[in-house]
Amino acid sequence: MQTTMLRRSAAAALALSATLTGLAVTPALAAPTPSYDFGDCPAIPAGVDAARWKCEVLTATGSMQLGNRYIPELTPMTITHAEGPLPDGTKGQVWGALRGGPTPVPGGVTGHPSSDRSRLLSLALQPEYGGRSDFYSVGENMGLFTLRYRAVSPLLPQSCVIGGGDTPIEIRLKRIGSSEWVSKNPPVIKFAATDTAFTVPAATGCGPLGRLLNDRLDLPAQTGNTITLSALYTFKTYDQLPAR
Repeated sequence: MQTTMLRRSAAAALALSATLTGLAVTPALAAPTPSYDFGDCPAIPAGVDAARWKCEVLTATGSMQLGNRYIPELTPMTITHAEGPLPDGTKGQVWGALRGGPTPVPGGVTGHPSSDRSRLLSLALQPEYGGRSDFYSVGENMGLFTLRYRAVSPLLPQSCVIGGGDTPIEIRLKRIGSSEWVSKNPPVIKFAATDTAFTVPAATGCGPLGRLLNDRLDLPAQTGNTITLSALYTFKTYDQLPAR
């Protein structure tokens, strides 16, 4: 009886040892490699060196104070552009695209919390490119880009925008802290940035409710506006991309 039990214990120990040995030599699963869409990369100027031109893709989210409304979580926004040296040696840039979904605005059109429960009184801001950008950084200053926000609500016409026409919102981001390399292949860099000094014009093209909307958002707003972003940045040189 005792001999049988010893044999069974020995067999169990051997089985456990084999299992642990198998686990020890099994390689750990690698983290999935992030993928990015370079479909919005623009065509670069004729005659430039494709290996020295980069298509840069930046995806960011964060928070914003616009007028008297605090928006705690912006819908992710992706900006694509290209940059590199021109044949004469000067710096060149080509805009690609800005893509992002609408971000709900707390308080909706009226500014009251009850509006958040009403589709009719809801309000969202859809970011769009404002027509001008310069992404060459100098120290902690990360250049500029302009945008406008389309005000989306069942009560407002599609023409209702904040920063439309010749008065887009000009964002000049400044890096916060140090950048972090998330991946070397593909190259992915994480950083945070903020702008606390931009101005916001009044909404225009909003029909009969335009005055109410500006009053509820406290627009135009010359001070008190802030945006803070957490971003992931990646790039490819144009010799790695299909011909545009």
